[in-house]
Amino acid sequence: MSKYQHIKQTAYEANMQLPQLGLVLFTFGNVSAADRDLGVFAIKPSGVPYSQLTPEKMVIVDFDGNTIEGDLRPSSDTLTHAVLYKHWEGINGIVHTHSTYATAWAQSQRCIPIFGTTHADHLTTDIPCAPPMSDELIQGNYEYQTGFQILDHFKEKGLDPKKVEMVLVGNHAPFTWGKTAEKAVYNSAVLESVAQMAYLTEQINANAPRLKDALINKHYQRKHGPDSYYGQ
Repeated sequence: MSKYQHIKQTAYEANMQLPQLGLVLFTFGNVSAADRDLGVFAIKPSGVPYSQLTPEKMVIVDFDGNTIEGDLRPSSDTLTHAVLYKHWEGINGIVHTHSTYATAWAQSQRCIPIFGTTHADHLTTDIPCAPPMSDELIQGNYEYQTGFQILDHFKEKGLDPKKVEMVLVGNHAPFTWGKTAEKAVYNSAVLESVAQMAYLTEQINANAPRLKDALINKHYQRKHGPDSYYGQ
């Protein structure tokens, strides 16, 4: 058995959640799962339908984007995953989808405003939207530069990737991450739901106010603060 079997299994199970949660159409998405001790991650092979996936088909890649094990080509987004793993310690799972509402916000080049407590249960800021990449970078190593597009935006805005575990890439689509691949998938589903709610909110009231700070802090702290009391 491969010494990478555990992350192959984890990546497989996480990838299979994407169609179950309605986050992907055809092959429009991927999940990776990392093992920091081994310095590698397992990721979905490129263009393989979810119905044909198995743990054995997951591709093992190092944090420089080199394939270490696997007969198939890794996801076309592999270098983006590699850049994020290499520069952001503490994340062990990454998800990329083209889920409908989150992608619509990305295509609109808009951050998702924090309108309600569902949003505040997960983060205290708008969901950031990184600007579209320059023409020069697009013509270069596109997927690699997408990773830096995300890194640079978080640095510019002073955002902590351990607290804001999601981003929209302008004109492209969302990426999410977490301590585990399972948490990254959870964040992807939350992002899509919040994106849909925000869209509907603006349809009902184009001048809907942002959630006030007292409610933002209350809802975030009751789940994530030192005196959190949500859950068992």
